Parts: sequence; structure tokens; C-alpha cells
Amino acid sequence: MRLAELSEHSGVSTATIKYYLREGLLPPGRQINATTAEYDEEHLRRLRLVRAMIQVGRVPVAKVREVLGHVDDDSLGRSIRLGAALWALPQVPEPDEDDEYVRAAHQEVAALLDRLGWENAKQLTTISPAYRSLVVAVAAFRRLGYEWGAEQLAPYAELMHRTAVLDLDNLETHPSEAERVEFAILGAILNEPLLQSLHRLAQEEESTRRYGFA
Repeated sequence: MRLAELSEHSGVSTATIKYYLREGLLPPGRQINATTAEYDEEHLRRLRLVRAMIQVGRVPVAKVREVLGHVDDDSLGRSIRLGAALWALPQVPEPDEDDEYVRAAHQEVAALLDRLGWENAKQLTTISPAYRSLVVAVAAFRRLGYEWGAEQLAPYAELMHRTAVLDLDNLETHPSEAERVEFAILGAILNEPLLQSLHRLAQEEESTRRYGFA
């Protein structure tokens, strides 16, 4: 398809597509002549991924480029490729290691990982953004006087592990490595707000069942 057709099928303006091409977010089309290129379904899929990251996920263009670089790096194994792409997404600020609540949170999260037997997660604590994000959240709870720790977190972690199994089962239905990593990126951007929405709906439902509408 030509640029105008790519724009029509994707709903993205030609000016925006040209910008993505200049920024390296979209691979060049097959050059037909000096002024015309042709695009295919792979371009359309990548364009939709880019739009989801920028419009829904609010990921900055520079970060999108970094993430896509990992998506396209077929020299990496699946776990490293997937992890590198996910870790390139925007993350929470680094925890203040001098904060007493952060130190306590580290202890509780370490106890949680021991309790769950999550050995891989234990090995990645110094580099994992997800681990740091959990520490920051637990520290915030404890700072407000809620003594959330391994015991309280374990049932939630077990539910999340079941969710992760479903995620990877779905991921493995896609034929190519690039599609699988792209699906994981979309999951991080779209599935997390989806799960958050389901969580809140479930809370509303359970609250009404317990306490009525009053």
C-alpha cells in the first residue's frame, strides 16, 4: 500500500507517519521510485503498536524508539529480549535507600519472595524496575501507618502469578518472536489499566454485596 493507503487503514495522518519514519519508529517502506515507497501489513501492525504506546501509554518518543530497538533485536534470547523491552518503558523514581520505610519495605519484599519461592525475582532485585516499584509502594503504605508486608502481599502475589501464566499462555499463541514481544509491550501498556479497571469493578461489586447501595 502507498503512504495515503497506510494512513487510511491506520487512521494516522500522513504527516504523523512521516514523523515516525524520520524518528525511526517505523521501518522505511520499499522504495518504488525517488518519491514513492510501498508499505505492507507489517508496517500497519507496527504503526498501531507505536500509536498505542504514544497515545494510550503516554510513552515518550525516545522511549518508544528504545523499546522497539529491543523488540527488533533478534540476537537476544526471548527472556532477555522481553525483559529489556519492558524495562525500557517509563518506570517509577528510584527509592530513597536512606529512608527507614524503604529499608523496611526491602525486608518485607525479600521475605515475600522467599515465601513465594520466586528465585528468579530474587536474583533480579538490583536491576528490576518492577521490584523497585513494589518497594516504593510498600514503603508508601508503611509510611502512612499500614503495616503491609509479606503476609498481606502473598495472596495478591499468588493471584498475579496466575495472571502472568495467562499472559504468557496468550503470548505463545503468536507465531513470531517479534509479535510475542510486541504483544508483551501492549500488555504492559493496555493490560495493566484493563486489570486495574477489573479490580475496581470487582471492588464496587463486592462492596455493594456486603454493604448495599446506602
